[in-house]
Amino acid sequence: QVQFVESGGGLVQPGGSLTLSCTVSASGFRFSIYAMGWYRQAPGKQRELVATITSGGNTTLADSVKGRFTISRDNAKDTAWLQMSDLKLEDTAVYYCHAKRAFTFADYWGQGTQVTVSS
Repeated sequence: QVQFVESGGGLVQPGGSLTLSCTVSASGFRFSIYAMGWYRQAPGKQRELVATITSGGNTTLADSVKGRFTISRDNAKDTAWLQMSDLKLEDTAVYYCHAKRAFTFADYWGQGTQVTVSS
């Protein structure tokens, strides 16, 4: 069974920073071959892609977070991070970690962590 440990969410003022982490654990789970991603879902809205990082380290970011968010990973620690800076009210959402193995149906989600940006 694949388990995610997500942490780092919380309440922050506009302009502040947070770093989310996602550690994946499972017997036989080869973290290094999975693309990792962060998605978010705000109340009343659909879940949307925030950032992805491939097994090779290539990253993509949603236009709304470019220049403010950074995604990274450490395969030795089975962990991915989402560094968020200059947070805005509209960044408020539940953030979900996602693992996907290319060309397979292997697709896993974390439980989500709440990020609230408020003054």
